[in-house]
Amino acid sequence: MRETCDLVVIGAGPGGLAAASVAAEAGLKVLVLDAQPEPGGQVWRGEARQGSNRLARRWLNRFAASGARFRPGARVIAAPEPGVLLVEEGASSFAVRYGRAVLATGARERFLPFPGWTLPGVMGVSGLQVLVKDGFPIEGKRVVLAGTGPLLLAAAATIHAHGGDVLFIAEQASAANHWAFALQLWRHPSKLLQGAALTAKLVTVPNSTEAWVLAAEGSDRVESVRLSVRGREEHLRCDYLGAAYGLVPNLELPRLLGCEVSDGAVVVNERLETRVPGVHAVGELLGIGGVDQALVTGELAGLVAAQRPVPSALERSLQGIRTFATHLARHDAPREELRRLATPDTLLCRCEDVPLSALEGCTNLREARLYARLGMGACQGRTCGAAAQTLFGWSGEDVRPPCLPARIGSLRLPPDVSSSTPTRES
Repeated sequence: MRETCDLVVIGAGPGGLAAASVAAEAGLKVLVLDAQPEPGGQVWRGEARQGSNRLARRWLNRFAASGARFRPGARVIAAPEPGVLLVEEGASSFAVRYGRAVLATGARERFLPFPGWTLPGVMGVSGLQVLVKDGFPIEGKRVVLAGTGPLLLAAAATIHAHGGDVLFIAEQASAANHWAFALQLWRHPSKLLQGAALTAKLVTVPNSTEAWVLAAEGSDRVESVRLSVRGREEHLRCDYLGAAYGLVPNLELPRLLGCEVSDGAVVVNERLETRVPGVHAVGELLGIGGVDQALVTGELAGLVAAQRPVPSALERSLQGIRTFATHLARHDAPREELRRLATPDTLLCRCEDVPLSALEGCTNLREARLYARLGMGACQGRTCGAAAQTLFGWSGEDVRPPCLPARIGSLRLPPDVSSSTPTRES
């Protein structure tokens, strides 16, 4: 089975929706692939059904009316040749031949190991928020959140609105960094309003800067958490702990396609084109910048793919958004103490049960994979790889197909794909 299109968009979050909508409205044959069952990505998860977010509703409606085709549950697993992707969808697979591509694969949470982080009830900050949005029973449950950046407030507000008892919000950034970041938000009025609204909803919730998890404790599941709060140790009993330290871009697909990556982000030019001809990157792949960055870069990439002029106002918006992303990266940088929390028997790779002590003598990710099986499990290093990079400074590796666990039959290239051509080269 095969698909042919002018533009393939991988990822149906805000950036992917914007790129697909603009390009399809301009007349391109657009195909959107996403592993989730509905569009919206993690940030607009459930909005296709609920419609409570006005901005999400506007873009989801525009996408639905654009003429772009959406294939849910579709995971890109390989890129056997330029202009061709192999995709697994449920129990079947197919190939996509495209003229141009927009990579909008978003980001995931950065987990840093500490004693007890694998206990049931310990999860990511955004992960817990997503579960609550999907109906996870949180009412009356005691929750501690630890990490960094605006995601802490957003998750706390969601949990609070669903009846959860948020006991404490621990922000790892120093007070100086935190207030320096907050004071520059006047340049970004929408961000300032969002932050003020979230803060108002959480005015009764205790919080602190220079605070982080020392350990999660419990027998069969988390029962309490030890925190460092401005140099003193505190102990809180809780039912759930959300702990993650910012976001890291999902770079597996860009690396699979051969895109250049520098300082944890995909290298692009002013037209958001990567070093691979015909391939664009948008959103969090350019560095963590939030919904505004995703929408602006998505629109820009869609216009470029459709060979339409880019409004100067859009380019100016991008400059301001990139400035915000730079400030956010400085604020969210993990502090040195977080790199020293894991003990020798603390698991770093949860899939393969690899403790920190097993990495003694390894000097890079490749050696850790070969000698200790770090990153060889089902998540393919998506959790432990980012942690190892933060702990040891190990850079990411080149990605080999399949970039996700896949059936052998899904890796077979249909015989007629190489001879087929897209309906329109953009």
